[in-house]
Amino acid sequence: MQHPETYLALHHARAADLHAQAEAHRLANAARPDRDLRSRLGWTLVEVGLRLATPRTTALAH
Repeated sequence: MQHPETYLALHHARAADLHAQAEAHRLANAARPDRDLRSRLGWTLVEVGLRLATPRTTALAH
């Protein structure tokens, strides 16, 4: 049987690891300020591509 202190030590180690990963991710995102523009441009190109690839279904009914 394991002691509660063992679980607590593992929890603290995992929490420290997650905090370090979050900080590394935050620093990596801060190093790329043009990411937002690239992301918006990329999604705009995807939207345009989908509009071009989708056949028109609206018929002129007069």
